Amino acid sequence: MKSRSKERDIRLLLADSSALAAHIMRVLHEKTDYASLFPERISVSPAASAVLLLLGRESCEQGREHEPCLIFNKRSIQVKQAGDLCFPGGRITPRRDIHLSRILRLPFLALSRWPYWEGWRRTSPVAGRRLALLLAASLREGFEEMRLNPLRVRFLGPLPSQRLIMFDRVIYPMACFIGRQRRFFPNWEVEKIVYIPLRDLLNEKKYRCYRVRMGHREQRPSLLGGGQETHPVIQEFPCFLYEREGEQEVLWGATYRITALFLEVIFGFTPPPLKTLPTVEGALTKTYLTGTGKSKIG
Repeated sequence: MKSRSKERDIRLLLADSSALAAHIMRVLHEKTDYASLFPERISVSPAASAVLLLLGRESCEQGREHEPCLIFNKRSIQVKQAGDLCFPGGRITPRRDIHLSRILRLPFLALSRWPYWEGWRRTSPVAGRRLALLLAASLREGFEEMRLNPLRVRFLGPLPSQRLIMFDRVIYPMACFIGRQRRFFPNWEVEKIVYIPLRDLLNEKKYRCYRVRMGHREQRPSLLGGGQETHPVIQEFPCFLYEREGEQEVLWGATYRITALFLEVIFGFTPPPLKTLPTVEGALTKTYLTGTGKSKIG
């Protein structure tokens, strides 16, 4: 009965944008330890990046009503990690972003409309400035990458940071809701915009084990004895497989971890254990980390 009640509550939230945004905002405020979110001197850290965990409503499939989705960028072949899904965002540019962070505090803009901002400003002014800087950086990057209109963004709160495995970088996610913008204009960094319904992300059957053949090989002792053999490096990761109109998109890596954390904090949803999941095969080229190649599925 408890599970059915929880499922009913989630369905009601997904049917009401205002209630969903208010719920996310309240839960993030209650469950996030703001004092420990941001390290010192984040503005000059070369490892710090800010991203937008961006929610919006879109008719994600033909015949379905407009429903709440997470909005991702698919990275173009011209950038690192080509072909991956990611949230809009990037590194902090101190000179521009510090100025933009002050603008965000003006009336009717993202920070001033966030109900917890005044409390932050009074009780934790240093943390407040760092939060404003990260939000400014993520909104600026969102505008540059996809022409996201910052005036239509509703800030919902920050999420705990995530450290990248393959790069020396720490990602600070800012949860936001975009209301009326129906069209985006991707720049050269973005192949396309991908909408994934929250309803699908909350479906255990859509999760997979991503078995990835990496772009390098390693030497192992020969099973026949005498010498070394070269073998491909294969690793397994949890992932979400989104299929639409004959195309597949794999959500994995740091963006998957941020998404999974968001789903757990907001809805109490946890994907099935990795060992129980069906497998989807993938491969990365040697140039995956340099931005001159492309990853592929299968």
